[in-house]
Amino acid sequence: MKKLLFQLDTDQHAAVFDTVVGYDGGADHVIGHGGCTPDNVRALVDGAIFTRSPKEKKNTALFIGGSDMVAGEKLLDAVQKVFFGNFRVSVMIDSNGSNTTAAAAAAKLMSSGGVTGKKVVILGGTGPVGQRAAVMLTREGADVVLCSRGQERARAACDAIKDRFGVDITPLGTATSEDRARAVEDAQIVIATGAAGVQLLDRAAWENNAAIEMLADANATPPLGIEGVDMMDRGEVRSGKTCWGAIGFGTLKLALHRACIAKLFESNDQVFDAEEIFALAKTMS
Repeated sequence: MKKLLFQLDTDQHAAVFDTVVGYDGGADHVIGHGGCTPDNVRALVDGAIFTRSPKEKKNTALFIGGSDMVAGEKLLDAVQKVFFGNFRVSVMIDSNGSNTTAAAAAAKLMSSGGVTGKKVVILGGTGPVGQRAAVMLTREGADVVLCSRGQERARAACDAIKDRFGVDITPLGTATSEDRARAVEDAQIVIATGAAGVQLLDRAAWENNAAIEMLADANATPPLGIEGVDMMDRGEVRSGKTCWGAIGFGTLKLALHRACIAKLFESNDQVFDAEEIFALAKTMS
């Protein structure tokens, strides 16, 4: 029985990256569908849940991707509403790679020095990776501050997190480099998850800061988000701080993505969203 993975992508074209990882994760065939929405996905889900016997349904799985996490979550909700009884297949959501990226970064920070009771400042945190990392670290006992250039955007992101995950995150507007330097003054952990090629924190803001213990930068496009952190850093110590770069924890991100795909085919009733993906990441870090 072939293991079939159907990509349901909210963008026009199903992502090549997710196709490759689907095969590397153990799927025999990966079939991509772009432009998926809650209004047009039912026929695709019906085809997945009605074609194989109950014992064979575990060999069919769905992967929800695309560049928009909000659209992906709406699609996941629509997919799950089609399921009933044992007429269901396992499904994973990783829009924009945000769940696996955030889980890998958070797991590496936890394995490097722990996060419980620590103040974590996430710069450029209103994107999907920053928001997911904020949730994961808060649930591990960290005091998380989510930063954006505008206070209202930061507040809106924190409100959305509260609605979806039921956790409280502190919003903070940091429009200038000086604002961001002040934001990290008493932080033990600093994470940059901003747009590609945008430097969010100068070296001078962290290098001689005795409070900061760990730094993580999710940006792999120069200039990096945190000046002085290398994209290849894998727990390197720089000026007394443990540093993780995008490629450094990206190795775990890829391994995690592949592991989730493999687990989809173990049964037909699994859902891999932020919580489940993070739980697996903690066992792999």
